Amino acid sequence: MIRATTLDDTCEITCVHPQAVQTARAALPDDNCVTRSTAFLKLVADPTRLKILSALNATELCVCDLAAVVGISESAVSHQLRLLRTGRVVTYRKEGRVAYYRLLDGHVTTLIENALEHARE
Repeated sequence: MIRATTLDDTCEITCVHPQAVQTARAALPDDNCVTRSTAFLKLVADPTRLKILSALNATELCVCDLAAVVGISESAVSHQLRLLRTGRVVTYRKEGRVAYYRLLDGHVTTLIENALEHARE
């Protein structure tokens, strides 16, 4: 005997709620914002970059420090930081011949903290 299985997480009938659809459409960001936001999320979705960002969330660090913290080469850290700078996720300041990196702004800090808190729950 073959039984049809039903999924509790899907509608059993097709119906559209016009007011809800209108409200949701009005809340959608424009295409440019979606493109930039997804590019940003892709940057922070890499495990190595998330480790770098987590370290920078604690304190400002130079490339040498980040390499020691994350456990990869300075060259690999520099490559990741270049991507993060281009994506406007981190910034740096020079002190003599040393460049100290930090998260660009509070939005990045909040995103990193929220993502890690969500994963821990």
